[in-house]
Amino acid sequence: MSRLNRDTIIALLLMVTWIVFLWASFDIRQIDYGTMGAEVWPRGIVILLIVLTAIYLFQGLRAGADEAPDEPFTIKGWFTKYRNPLWCYALYFLFLLSLPVFGMLIGGILLVFCLLTVLGGHTPRDLAIHAAIALISITGMWAIFTFALGVILPQGMIFTTL
Repeated sequence: MSRLNRDTIIALLLMVTWIVFLWASFDIRQIDYGTMGAEVWPRGIVILLIVLTAIYLFQGLRAGADEAPDEPFTIKGWFTKYRNPLWCYALYFLFLLSLPVFGMLIGGILLVFCLLTVLGGHTPRDLAIHAAIALISITGMWAIFTFALGVILPQGMIFTTL
């Protein structure tokens, strides 16, 4: 048998995690009101994750073993390889730090715009498209959570002083 690749190992770890989550969903307390039990939504999500992870596992097993790296490990090479995920983590961290000031609406729009700009193009046309996507998607999600679902999202200092 050939060696397992990284995708197979990650898929196996995820599968174990989802099975533990599914097992934990049987400890959710039953409530006497409502038409649907409190365990239905978590179990549905976990089952969907199990199915997607099974597909990931099958693809990982089909791909075979990883090839040996051609170049030696360097810190600069590592940062170059993982530049985009590092940008995403850094921008999300800044979003979390700015949440008390900007709130969910403005902070979310800025986060999506910055992520699209860092990962996408920088031409004026691209910036206009990024701004439209950020404005429409985050404002729409904010409206759904605020008005349709009645969820109180962080307002930030800007909206509380207006």
